[in-house]
Amino acid sequence: MELKSNEEKITRALLVSVDTGEYDAQASLDELFELVKSAGADPVLSVTQNLQKIEKGTFVGTGKLAEIAEICESQEIDLLVFDSELSPTQIKNIEAETDVRVIDRTTLILDIFAQRARSKEGKLQVELAQLKYMLPRLTGKGIAMSRLGGGIGTRGPGETKLETDRRHIRRRIESLKEELSDLEKHRQMLRSRRKKDGVITCAIVGYTNAGKSTLMNCLTDAGVLAQDKLFATLDPTSRALKLPSGVTVMMIDTVGLVRRLPHHLVEAFRSTLEEAAQSDIILNVCDASSDEARTHMQVTTDLLESLGCGDTPIITVLNKCDLLDETMLAQDFKTCVRISAKNGTGIDELLNAIENNLPVRMKRVKILLPFAQAGLANEIRNKGTLIYEEYVAEGLSVEAVVDEALYAKLAKYECE
Repeated sequence: MELKSNEEKITRALLVSVDTGEYDAQASLDELFELVKSAGADPVLSVTQNLQKIEKGTFVGTGKLAEIAEICESQEIDLLVFDSELSPTQIKNIEAETDVRVIDRTTLILDIFAQRARSKEGKLQVELAQLKYMLPRLTGKGIAMSRLGGGIGTRGPGETKLETDRRHIRRRIESLKEELSDLEKHRQMLRSRRKKDGVITCAIVGYTNAGKSTLMNCLTDAGVLAQDKLFATLDPTSRALKLPSGVTVMMIDTVGLVRRLPHHLVEAFRSTLEEAAQSDIILNVCDASSDEARTHMQVTTDLLESLGCGDTPIITVLNKCDLLDETMLAQDFKTCVRISAKNGTGIDELLNAIENNLPVRMKRVKILLPFAQAGLANEIRNKGTLIYEEYVAEGLSVEAVVDEALYAKLAKYECE
């Protein structure tokens, strides 16, 4: 990703926030700092204004805008990043006053996603979200989109430059929708096949940078990129995990979330998010060392509810617990599984929690089969997961994990 000018100068960004009391503006601004850094720019300074109501034409007040213009000139600011969604008119007016390119939070997040996408589907989803957001913000035929020279907000997936002609954008949007529809049909087919084959799925979801990929690597040795930056992982990764009981679970790593995630992005990534939402078990991973831990958990919970996950077992996993003392953990988080994906602490407890939430269609049984039922023993070996077997005087003592259909045949032989 290249964010340097011809003079190899890193983009210097001024961050702007307006606090109307609608949400925690400072926490959102702190997150914006990290987002800007993830995009490759340097968040030099920030400006916050308290307003009861957003200014329709310039977002901030006239006096504050003049102050921002002075800061831009004195600090050699290249980019203004607003921590809210801006209208085309607001962008135009702010740029006219400051003579600096302006983007909003949504454009920034879309740009980061564009740089992180690796799979074909991920790239198509991001480009669709970018173009749908850009279309109403183009002026005239689209060629003269305000200051659309280069840098953050102008890059599509794979460093391609985004289309800026209205007619071409509309055609491209329809083409992207068709391609994504075909990919979704293929995804549904694979999902149906997994269900038919009795494959259990467990999705790892949570706030960005919570350590989901590190946990995925810890559990499955997946080799997923794990970095200390926002949205390091974008495309879902699936790997098999063999539980202590012998049951194999398909683990799915997913894109990280942020507060106020752009609805264009949620819409574009809905099929990918639903892949996680339709899992048998969901791990809601949270960074226990973050001051915003509870807020981060709630952001994930709200999204899962919007995707209809109310009946799915959700295990709340507190990662990075090695960075906190036990007293704080006991006071603040009493019902969560506490782990450190980095050093392996608590992983056994997490595996047990997954075992305890396995779907009903898989059941662990202890049975005593009469010698005359040798055929059932072979069926267990072929269709189930055999944990233990021993010939005793009365027959064959077996412990295994089986599906519901096989369990129905074995239930009468079950023992304590």
